[in-house]
Amino acid sequence: MRRSYFLMGFLLLAVVLIVTFIAYPYLPARVPSHWNTRGQVDAYSGKWILLALNPGMMVFFLALFGFLEWLSPRHWGVQSFRSTYLYIMLVMLAFPVYIQGLLLWAALKGPWDIGRAVTAGVALLIALLGNVMGKLQRNFYIGVRTPWTLASERVWIATHRLAGKTFVAGGIAGLVLSLAGAGVWPFLAVIMAAALVPVAYSLVYYKRLERRGEV
Repeated sequence: MRRSYFLMGFLLLAVVLIVTFIAYPYLPARVPSHWNTRGQVDAYSGKWILLALNPGMMVFFLALFGFLEWLSPRHWGVQSFRSTYLYIMLVMLAFPVYIQGLLLWAALKGPWDIGRAVTAGVALLIALLGNVMGKLQRNFYIGVRTPWTLASERVWIATHRLAGKTFVAGGIAGLVLSLAGAGVWPFLAVIMAAALVPVAYSLVYYKRLERRGEV
């Protein structure tokens, strides 16, 4: 199973590199590389950035997810939720594939308001991660890792069940806001709320259990 997930990851990397190499001769010498909050291009880079940035990020994710399996202490490893761990790896790899497509389109077709497309992609990423949040077991690297979730398995489970709901809801709300053109600040407020509510809940729930003498 692990081998097939990593194979899919390397195939995604190969697709990005092949498509970028095919497009490379047709790219301008300098390509849009950053947009401000109004959706306007405010920075350009040499076209080599398209061969370095997102493919490099994908290589980093592949190396990181492989290394963390070895690095995890015994009884705190990812073996008990490996399929979820590998699913998260593929979701994280798919995001730079998406961003690479947006950057190539902007470079070949001319500058355009990329902000809505990026925030929509981030919203979808959050929702996909939330879909499996409740399946995560205690570990040091993935999930809502607060002092209180790491100290208590009961708090970890309850927090990640809630996080699954807030991430999915926040991702869907963020996607709707992006498609409606609501702007970056309402989008960020929704995403931050989705992330911070489980953190606050882990503290409140742990302290409740502590007062009862249940931790």
